Amino acid sequence: MSHNISGVIKSIRDIMREDRGVSGDGQRIEQLAWMLFLKIFDDNDKDLELRNDKYKSPIPKKYQWRNWAENTEGITGDELSKFIDQELFPALRELRPSTKRAYLVREAFEGNNNYMKSGTNIRKVLNKLDELDFNVATERHLFGEMYETILRELQNAGDYGEFYTPRAVTQFMTDMVNPKLGEVVFDPACGTGGFLTCTIEHLKKQIKNVHDRRILQETVRGNEYKPLPYLLAITNLLLHDIEEPDITYIDSLGRELTSYKEKDRVDIILANPPFGATVSNNNEKNFPQTYRTKESADLFLILFVHLLKDGGRAAIVLPDGSLTGEGIKQRIREKLLTDCNLHTIIRLPNSVFQPYASVATNLLFFTKGKPTKDVWYYQHRLPEGQKAYNKTRPIQLKEFDPIKKWWKKREENEICWKVDITTIKDRGFDLDINNPTVVEDEIDHTSSELIAKMNDSFIKSIDLLKHLKSQF
Repeated sequence: MSHNISGVIKSIRDIMREDRGVSGDGQRIEQLAWMLFLKIFDDNDKDLELRNDKYKSPIPKKYQWRNWAENTEGITGDELSKFIDQELFPALRELRPSTKRAYLVREAFEGNNNYMKSGTNIRKVLNKLDELDFNVATERHLFGEMYETILRELQNAGDYGEFYTPRAVTQFMTDMVNPKLGEVVFDPACGTGGFLTCTIEHLKKQIKNVHDRRILQETVRGNEYKPLPYLLAITNLLLHDIEEPDITYIDSLGRELTSYKEKDRVDIILANPPFGATVSNNNEKNFPQTYRTKESADLFLILFVHLLKDGGRAAIVLPDGSLTGEGIKQRIREKLLTDCNLHTIIRLPNSVFQPYASVATNLLFFTKGKPTKDVWYYQHRLPEGQKAYNKTRPIQLKEFDPIKKWWKKREENEICWKVDITTIKDRGFDLDINNPTVVEDEIDHTSSELIAKMNDSFIKSIDLLKHLKSQF
């Protein structure tokens, strides 16, 4: 490969840092996102034009990347800034969505922005991007890996963390659900497309011919309602050889539950719904009275159960808060356990999603159509000697190997336990169940030892009170 992709990205980052219009990681990623999207889309157009004489790009000639961005000696400075802000963006936002690809372009530009102020800096970035050729498979693949690191940076960029699930987690969940070519796989809160790309790579191994490839293109679907992750997800799928990413720019909770009919049902749901969030636009009113809550994760759970076909499989991420609680929360869990076989809960350490969320999360695996009889729990432990996951030491795929081994031949031990449905019902469908086999070491103290311990404790309390008094 003639040049170093990470070098190109590093140069672009440095150029953007010099631009007064771009502040913070979130804006820098958004700036890079629309440029990358147009470049990849145009490379893709060129490929489609070669393969099909009748193919015509949905982007008007003047605004195709090759006609304004590709020429290293092309327009620059104020002329370039003006062209982007006053012509390019308005034209692409107003595209008539006559085809799926036209719709993608329009929606991609709908809510995203050009932040860079200096046309000279923009020209430098364009010239850097032009060193990449996405029609060379090896280069596209290498860039796909590089793109992953760009997405991971989102985890640390303010509010954007909710759109990124660590790749080890998406990969493990996809492996366990094991999608088959022809099954419809859906992520109703797809963020930057992590579950979708894991699914695509999983299904690619099953492709034998052109017909199979078409099936793959048509059976991997997502919804996303925030402009930046939507744009990042489309670009992600384009990089994974999907010509018309089937991602809809929509809020999955913004539609009445009853309006989803049999034809909308899917074989597989892989998702990490936003949690800790309050639903907007009174979306809870789209759900039956008995399940109305403001907590988005709980509404998504009802949606997932509703959207699965009979026999459909799901793997989802849920916070501890959704496993417990009374009233509506309890009724939602009862519905899950009645309509589905919730066969496995993997309990993850708190720090998997930091810094976006420090709450403890769980991976739930269930199949629709038969009620739950038993739930297996598996407590995932941090690697030996590691206190928490962080930016430099995220969770790794190989850490899931013991779980994969246990999955087929399950036995109870100090980190795995099984709970029957009667016990769960008696607990008010509370699923926040700790390992019953772990016995705390009981230490028997004599009376005199206990009195001595209490005495120590009182002395410390009195000292503390004296200290506080002296402060005031």
